[in-house]
Amino acid sequence: MLVSEDNRIAGYYTLSSDNIRTDDLPPELVKQLKLPRYPAIGATLIGRLAGDLSFRGQGIGEVLLIDALKVALAISWKIASAAVVVDAKDDDAYRFYTEFGFMAFPETKNRLFLPMQTIEKLFPEPAS
Repeated sequence: MLVSEDNRIAGYYTLSSDNIRTDDLPPELVKQLKLPRYPAIGATLIGRLAGDLSFRGQGIGEVLLIDALKVALAISWKIASAAVVVDAKDDDAYRFYTEFGFMAFPETKNRLFLPMQTIEKLFPEPAS
């Protein structure tokens, strides 16, 4: 949750476990990402990412998405999650996610994913 200086909720997101059917992905992508050959692989779902309309144009969505990706990555180091999945509610949301590198599932236009390998490159694990 993102809270403004005057203690108002500016936005929030939810994360939950999900899975991706490997036959929903192009075979060349499964091979490129070196995904396991299971019928389904673990993923993290951004179930909701929303900002208060009074904060529109202030980058709240971007801040929330970046935080959600960082949390999803940290969790993936403890549980199996090969990607982050979102369901874009409309064309604006679809454009928002694709600008961050999310790719559409071939058979489901509004369902998108971002491989965890891509997220790892954005936020490498801190040195210990």
